[in-house]
Amino acid sequence: MTIIRPLLAAVSANRSFTPSNSTRFLACQPNVAGKWLNEKDVYNYFTNNAFVTSSSSDRLPVINPATQQLSGNIAENTADEFDEVVLKAVHAYEDWKLVPVQQRQRVMLEYQRLIRDRTADLAGLITAENGKTLADAKGDVFRGLEVVESACQVAPQMLGDSLAGVSSTVDTVSFREPLGVCTGVCPFNFPAMIPLWMFPLAVASGNSFILKPSEKTPSASLLLAELAAEAGLPENVLQIVHGGKDTVDRICSHKDIQAISFVGGNFAGEYIFQQGTAHGKRVQSNMGAKNHAVVLPDADRGATVRALVGAAFGAAGQRCMALSTLILVGEAQDWLSDIVEEAAKLSVGAGWEDGVDVGPLITHDAKNRVLDIIHRSIDQGAEIPLDGRDVHVNEYSTGNFLGPTVLSKITPSNIGYQEEIFGPVLACLEAKSLEEAMQIVNSNPYGNGCAIFTASGAAARKFTREIQAGQVGINVPIPVPLPMFSFTGNKASIRGDLNFYGKSGVQFYTQLKTVTSNWPYRSADLGGMTMPTMGKE
Repeated sequence: MTIIRPLLAAVSANRSFTPSNSTRFLACQPNVAGKWLNEKDVYNYFTNNAFVTSSSSDRLPVINPATQQLSGNIAENTADEFDEVVLKAVHAYEDWKLVPVQQRQRVMLEYQRLIRDRTADLAGLITAENGKTLADAKGDVFRGLEVVESACQVAPQMLGDSLAGVSSTVDTVSFREPLGVCTGVCPFNFPAMIPLWMFPLAVASGNSFILKPSEKTPSASLLLAELAAEAGLPENVLQIVHGGKDTVDRICSHKDIQAISFVGGNFAGEYIFQQGTAHGKRVQSNMGAKNHAVVLPDADRGATVRALVGAAFGAAGQRCMALSTLILVGEAQDWLSDIVEEAAKLSVGAGWEDGVDVGPLITHDAKNRVLDIIHRSIDQGAEIPLDGRDVHVNEYSTGNFLGPTVLSKITPSNIGYQEEIFGPVLACLEAKSLEEAMQIVNSNPYGNGCAIFTASGAAARKFTREIQAGQVGINVPIPVPLPMFSFTGNKASIRGDLNFYGKSGVQFYTQLKTVTSNWPYRSADLGGMTMPTMGKE
């Protein structure tokens, strides 16, 4: 008995579905399916503001990570279907770019209202396909919603510059224009937030957009597309396609696609950046991370321990900004036992169960990879004061569960430090001084984010100025900027020079045009064979 079906029934009936317990959640059987899951349990794609069944026979299963039940199958769009989607996006862009920006903002204003009203539905779909807790799934939606809210006031970010009288009758003005057809390739770990980092700003700026959600967690994106149409987004300004590498290759190479946004792992991110730029596309690629927390002994011990545990093990560690690495400085090394004790209190289970803190990993392969890293880390000298490998969740014995795990006595050469583990594992290092801790952080190739916990303003300032990560928290465990700023990871965590959302996000989805005009009141020389100097030599 599947979980996704009762959720889809609630969504298609436009009512919230909030289970009181897992029995009701599993037992409720719908009379109708969701609009994007057809009678053969195949996920439809989204075009012409409607859900359409692909003619493809290629299937990718969508599996509930807590139960291993099949929610349905993704049908990878055929090459012809993809080309048709792009052609529709080109035509939609030609009309949409002419719509005044204030009218595009009004669509976003209605869109944010609809998302807010349907947060419970979106969260339920995320939990059913991704596994994270319902509370965390609502946070997933909310952080994306904040970007939609910023898209409601995109006009100031599109303002250009002007200068009158650069010569006696010559004026120059620059302004931002949309690029055309933009695309997004999304990861499994934030099924609502990451798509909402992408297409709302893109379409508010005047582009059309083609989104490829993760083949593991497609439903939230499909509901978001439906709500965008309900908000008044014209046909084919937003479309959704499905698939794996073949679809990604089509995105990277299609001549009519102008830009690609990607969030995910390093292997895919490097590939998309290389292929996309080789085909002349603008690419922003947010990739891997190894986020460090540096703890000084003058920090608030209890509050810091709780913050570290939440940031390390929330969402089962499957966050690109998870605090997966801890450096305890000096006397703070004695805090390890407190961290272990606090982490051991966390409840592991299905994300829809009351009281659960840590849900499953996304797939069996993901779990096995984390287990292998733990095993090899111990072989290389790490100790394991908290071992979550044997966790058992009674009602969900087949789920991809791994309990909170703490590895200590880690060195920078240990695989537990070298790899982005992407699971509920905290790697703990020791340093004698702040300088030594900063050296460890700065030697790491990744630069997504980091945090320092201290009561010293001087130490915090030194850390902020000298650390090389792009996003820094001072007594803030996960310093993801709000959308009036931009997501500013650096080093090996990003490819491309324009960041997601905020001012950089708008700049990514637009380009500058500069117009120089000459309007002499009387007949004048408009130029000749030599380099124009406008009479200023």
